[in-house]
Parts: sequence; structure tokens; C-alpha cells
Amino acid sequence: MAKLYFRYGAMGSSKTANALMVRYNYLERGSRAHLLKPKLDNRDGERIIKSRIGMEAECDFVEDFIEEIGTDWEKAKEFDAVVVDEAQFLSKEQVDWFSDLVDFAEIPVICYGLRTDFQSKLFPGSMRLLEIADKIEEVKTVCWCGRKATNNARISGGKVIRDGEQVFMGGNESYVALCRKHFKQGKLS
Repeated sequence: MAKLYFRYGAMGSSKTANALMVRYNYLERGSRAHLLKPKLDNRDGERIIKSRIGMEAECDFVEDFIEEIGTDWEKAKEFDAVVVDEAQFLSKEQVDWFSDLVDFAEIPVICYGLRTDFQSKLFPGSMRLLEIADKIEEVKTVCWCGRKATNNARISGGKVIRDGEQVFMGGNESYVALCRKHFKQGKLS
């Protein structure tokens, strides 16, 4: 039975590396896993998903995939699985569409993304995934102090930034994962 998965974690928890490994595992077994990301994610190029440790693969855009398949669930069955990176940027409607893909095409959809933003607020895509995913799993990482990191601190000039737009694309130069205590304190080390 196909399921909708949401695997979330703080920045630097290897979500993208996990997504690429899951896709590779499907391909290695002769299965067709389709790799997707939202168009909003342009950090590594238009149709590239790249992890911090250097693994990368070509992908398609969520928006194009949804438009191409629509509700033709038979057409979707050319794939054995769908792997979505940066799922926090999905809309509620896109998450609902992926749940339809699971339910009507019986294809597993594995979504990877952040749970919350730099202000500890849920992203729309993450919120909907937390509401309806069949299986929710945390991809863990640690704070500089050794505790579990649960918060994504936006940083600039060696300080934690508390205000700004919810979406600001960046990597290690702009974000650091912190435990709740050090996030509250704004303590980077």
C-alpha cells in the first residue's frame, strides 16, 4: 500500500542527501523514482538537486509534473515512486495533489523538507504534510552544544536574525541549526 511520507529536519540534517539516496536505491533495483523540487528552489540551478556533501541529481519541477499528470493516474503509473525535496515550499493544494497521487495511482510519495522557518513557524507545505501524511519521520541533527537541533536560525554578521520574509534562500552562510535553548538565546557557539 502506497503512503505519503514527510521526512523533516532542521537545516543541515542531510534531508537532501537522504532524498538522493532513496532515489538511488529505487533506481538500483530497476525501479523508476521521479525526483522533484519546487521552482522556488533555485540555489543549485534550475533542475538540479544538490546536497551539502556534494551529491547531486537532475530533477523536474513539482509544478510541471502536476500540470503534466493532472488527474491521469494511469499516466502517473510510469513511476514507481516520487521523491520531493524542499517540500516546505509546496502549497496546500500541491500537498493535497500528492496525496491524490498516493491514493489513486498507488505510488509512494516521499517528501523531504523543513518543518519550521527561522521564526519557528510552520511553512504551508510542512503544515499540510503534518496534517495528512501517512508517515512522519524526523531526520535528526545536532546543535553545536550536542543537543538535538530543532530550530533553523537565520544568521547575518555572526548574529541570529529574528525578522524578515519567511522565505530567504540560503545555505550554511545564512542558516544554522540550533537546539531550542540556544535558538531562544540567539547563541551561535
